[in-house]
Parts: sequence; structure tokens; C-alpha cells
Amino acid sequence: MAKINMLQAINDALSTALETDDKSVLFGEDVGHFGGVFRATSGLLEKFGNERCFNTPLTEQGIAGFANGLASNGMTAIAEIQFADYIFPAIDQIINETAKFRYRSGNEFNVGGVTFRTPYGGGIAGGHYHSQSPEAYFTQTAGLKVVVPRNAYQAKGLLLASIRDNNPVIFFEPKRLYRANVGEVPDEDYEIELGKAEVVTEGTDITLLAWGAQMEIIENAADMAAKKGISCEVIDLRTLAPWDMDTVAASVKKTGRLLINHEAPFTGGFAGEIAATIQEECFLHLESPISRVCGLDTPYPLIHEKEYMPDALKTFEAIKASVNF
Repeated sequence: MAKINMLQAINDALSTALETDDKSVLFGEDVGHFGGVFRATSGLLEKFGNERCFNTPLTEQGIAGFANGLASNGMTAIAEIQFADYIFPAIDQIINETAKFRYRSGNEFNVGGVTFRTPYGGGIAGGHYHSQSPEAYFTQTAGLKVVVPRNAYQAKGLLLASIRDNNPVIFFEPKRLYRANVGEVPDEDYEIELGKAEVVTEGTDITLLAWGAQMEIIENAADMAAKKGISCEVIDLRTLAPWDMDTVAASVKKTGRLLINHEAPFTGGFAGEIAATIQEECFLHLESPISRVCGLDTPYPLIHEKEYMPDALKTFEAIKASVNF
């Protein structure tokens, strides 16, 4: 295995996808010769030519519409939205066309070959136009899958699975981990099954659930809790739509407690959906109210980024409150 960072793992996955599927094309703003704003597509134009890897105009709605058109004609469309904050102009195409194409045609046609890659989240001093976590806008849209990796190994396997899945996928990449996360990644082609959570650490007192960059946060909080004698079960959700209710519910029935952490704002965040479902499934097993440690209900604040972020200390305090309830 090579020891590489998340950006390199994503680049490797894209290269593998293009090599193994001659109907696949990669496109977006600056993904060609420039290699993408974060260099995720570096070298792919030179390797596959400008018919397989090319720049688009600066129009997210156009990128999404073009992806739908390609996929409806049997192509594998891998579209990059340069920042997740920029995805909103494409919402009409993604929600009203991408997600509903198969349903409205009675499964005669589909755009299951579409994958939208987009970097999300804060922690890079990007301000309110380069730091948002909009995953919950898409999780309630039937017809879409939503996937978020936590490290380099997951990024390659989940991205390849997303590109090859016969459903449209939005693949959110935690950009603050692009170069910060380094790990062993197999050189060969592999996939990680979508829709399956991973129990990263087993525990007995409380279940901690997150995805993407916040996994490091809850793991740090779990280490702090362990020093106080609190045993945390740590779960990476990985796929938000469809999410793995069975794995989470089984854990909560064992620990009796659940804490969910995400960067997106508290109100309307995906933690609320998880909490509602788990209280229905596990009500008689709960020892305390389900906790949510999330971003604030404000625009993403550049100057107050540290205060906004749901960090390990906030999570640790919530763990203690839950266990001592």
C-alpha cells in the first residue's frame, strides 16, 4: 500500500474510474490543465486527454444539466462543483431532474451514472462562501445518495463505489482533511459498500456518531472521555442517504445513549433526522436524551470560526452531560 493523503486518494480513484470505464468523463471548473482548485484532478487531462477531462464554464446549473444529459445517454458523468457552497445554483437540476429522472419515466430512462463531487466544510478560514456543510439539503430528496468519507482509504473506496453505483450520488469531500489526512491506501481497485456505517471503536457507555471531518473530532472527544472512565462507541455513518439505521440502533440499544456531531447548523441538520428515528426505534433503551453537537444557527463566521465549530471540547462536555443525566 502507498501512504498518501486524501487528495491523492481521490485523484487515484478518478484515474481508476476513467481507466476502467471508457464511457466515463470528468468535468468542472478548472479541473483540466489547472488540476482543480485543490489539485484533485491534477495530471488527469494529460493522462486521458481533453475529451475525457475538461473545463466547463462557470455555471453550476450548467454543469449539473450537462451531467444529466450525458448520463441520460449512457455516459458516466463525474462532475465537480468547486465548493459545496456553489452547489445552490444547481439545486433545480439536481433535485428536480437528477433525482427524479428515473421515477418520472417509470424507469425507462435514468441518470444513475451521475456523480457530483464537491468539497465541503470549514476549518480553513474560508469564510461564509467557502465553508458551508449543505448535506442536509439533499438527504431528504428521494432518488439521491449522499456520501461523505473520513480519510484517504475511505475516500478512494467510497468514491469508486459512488461513481459505479446505478444511482445519482453527491460525494461530499471534507476539504480540511485533503492534505491533513494521510494513510495507507491500496494501489489496486477497490470499493466500499454504500449505505453501511462503520463501528470504528467499540464501547459500552455512549454511542458517538459523525461523518467526514467530524470523525476526528469525536474520536478526540472519546479519548478525553476514556480518561474519565467513560467508554464510547464511535461510529462513522459514511453514507447519509440511505443511512444505516440498523447499525446505529444496535449500538444505541447496547450503550443506551447517543450523541451526534456535525458541522452543519443545529436547526434542520441531519442529526435531527437521526435523533427522531433512533428515539422511535430505541425509546425503551435510552438512558438519557439524544444529544446533538453541531454548528451554530448563523451564517458561517470567518472571525468566529473557532466558536462556530463543534469541536472536541464541546463534544466532551456533552458526553459527560449525557452520561451523568
